[in-house]
Amino acid sequence: MSGLLGRLLGGVPRDFTGTLDREEAVAAWAPVRDGGHLVATSLGLWVPTEDGPRRIGWHLVSKASWASGVFVITEADEVEPAGEAIVLADRAPRRFVVERPGKLPQAVQRRVTGSIRSRHRRDLPGGGAWFVQRKVPGRDGTVLQVRPDPGTDLALVREIAEEVAQRMGEGLADD
Repeated sequence: MSGLLGRLLGGVPRDFTGTLDREEAVAAWAPVRDGGHLVATSLGLWVPTEDGPRRIGWHLVSKASWASGVFVITEADEVEPAGEAIVLADRAPRRFVVERPGKLPQAVQRRVTGSIRSRHRRDLPGGGAWFVQRKVPGRDGTVLQVRPDPGTDLALVREIAEEVAQRMGEGLADD
């Protein structure tokens, strides 16, 4: 659905200025108290920024919580490749006050959990890491993402991630 078509059909808020991809479908949206909207689509979550709306792909939403009228979103950055895997680092959580959430909390929860195919926590020197196999919107297959805790040995994380991704590619990742 194009941005214009979405507006004409009532799929996005009238004053939403983001540009949806042609195949992007709106699941739910809600106004944010300080201006702008949170818009959940098939490809990600649009969040208001100073420069206008920006979409966070579902595979980069590390955490999303909803409580007492506040949405808290933690977005991850793709820091570096580790073979066929990607090492992630979480950004600082962002808070959005939403007074009329409608179906937005359910849509976000469904999309975030729906992008996860498997996850495993591994304790490592200095902390640990989450190994998460996720579906990336608009792409075939899955990607292995690794989100180490602060202080975890990154060289070891990369080494393990490369090995796990290689084993997955060979169909041997089942422990």
